[in-house]
Amino acid sequence: MIFAAGLGTRLKPLTDNLPKALAPFNGQPLLWHAIKEMEAIGVERVVVNVHHFSEQIIDFIKQSEWNTEVIVSDESGQLLETGGGLLKAKSLFIPDKSIFIRNVDIVTSTNLESFIYSHRQNQNDATLMVKSRSTSRYLEFDETMQLCGWKNIKTNEQIEVFPAGEKVDLAFSGMHIIESGLLNKMGEVRPFSIIEAYLKLAKDYSIKGYRVPEQDAWFDVGTIEKLKEAELNYKPGK
Repeated sequence: MIFAAGLGTRLKPLTDNLPKALAPFNGQPLLWHAIKEMEAIGVERVVVNVHHFSEQIIDFIKQSEWNTEVIVSDESGQLLETGGGLLKAKSLFIPDKSIFIRNVDIVTSTNLESFIYSHRQNQNDATLMVKSRSTSRYLEFDETMQLCGWKNIKTNEQIEVFPAGEKVDLAFSGMHIIESGLLNKMGEVRPFSIIEAYLKLAKDYSIKGYRVPEQDAWFDVGTIEKLKEAELNYKPGK
């Protein structure tokens, strides 16, 4: 699933007349790059959620040629955030298959096949891609890389899932893999954050972090400055 429903407020004025998912990056829309990455790792079906300028995204998907099935989860009526968006799309996923989830505005050089292998090898209920980098909000993991907490260093808010001796604070990288059965544990469709759901479930389920190598490139291209920085410093395949 590609989360592409956001309002893109940080990308204004670019998103005054364009959805964030269609913002150009190295000659193609961000959504094109995201779908092509999913094709490259053998994803059988891609679900794209839409809200802001949804017609533009739907038209782009219909008018483009893909090597995999691409379908839309329409949130035009209500923006459901990441957790609600995932639950709304539940019936669109291939039954009993793992679901690879990513934000449309993430650019990374991380080997996604290694990420998938780790999830399968460890038989996790969910695996979150994380990285050591500066941010205001951190996910906390114990010595087994089990999610055990969250904190916001700007507001001093904290959530403790369970006490842990040795904790490591890492930043979420906007990509995760979840087993379909875990969706049934998240309640009803409503606007909520998927991270909020993971924190509630981490006491009883295997929700692990996958720490990517320090040298891997990673960009959140949700602002015009970051978009330009990524274009200057990162080329797909390099």
